[in-house]
Amino acid sequence: MGNSQSKVELYAAIRRDHRMGMSLRALQRTHNVTWRTVRRALDGQWPEPRKKQRRKESRLDPYKPLIDGMLLADLDAPPKQRHTAQRIYDRLVEDHAADDISYSMVRVYVKDRRKEVRRQAGVGPDAMFVPQTHLPGAEAEVDFGDVHVMLAGKMTKVYLFSMRLSYSGKAVHRVFASCGQEAFFEGHVHAFRVLGGTPRGRIRYDCEDNQVPLRAVA
Repeated sequence: MGNSQSKVELYAAIRRDHRMGMSLRALQRTHNVTWRTVRRALDGQWPEPRKKQRRKESRLDPYKPLIDGMLLADLDAPPKQRHTAQRIYDRLVEDHAADDISYSMVRVYVKDRRKEVRRQAGVGPDAMFVPQTHLPGAEAEVDFGDVHVMLAGKMTKVYLFSMRLSYSGKAVHRVFASCGQEAFFEGHVHAFRVLGGTPRGRIRYDCEDNQVPLRAVA
């Protein structure tokens, strides 16, 4: 039988059939069990609870405190100086002669353990997200930056004006040869014409060139 609950049901069925007059040999054949099992059921015994399996020891166990120490040190280290799983594995091999473990063992342990260490230290999740909501037609986003395109067989630097409605995601794009004020204004006029109007609320700007006249359209 697969588990303790199924054995309980088995013992109950053996007792029931025995009360109905079934012989011991017939009970063995019907329930496909040994004479000892039938005897235990009729004697009023209950199946022993399933023994808990011992956790299988891993070759990585002796090195886990060392790994935890490195992950704890990472809490105060700059992002670029924090340990990757590969760096942890290399340190274990170089500094502690851990030739009996593999990189994959370290990678799997570090993947889950890093989050636990941060949570236990009260640091919180690795990343947080703040959902944004936008009303229809209320806001838009503008980006005006340089891109490179193949023009007449030559790689040429041009400037892409993009306006995107925050709610629907509908966008209008236009390419200019320069990033001057005239191009910036013309991009707005073109976008408003295509979209059929202007946002009721505000426009957010993410422009790469410092010469873009933000105050003129704010």
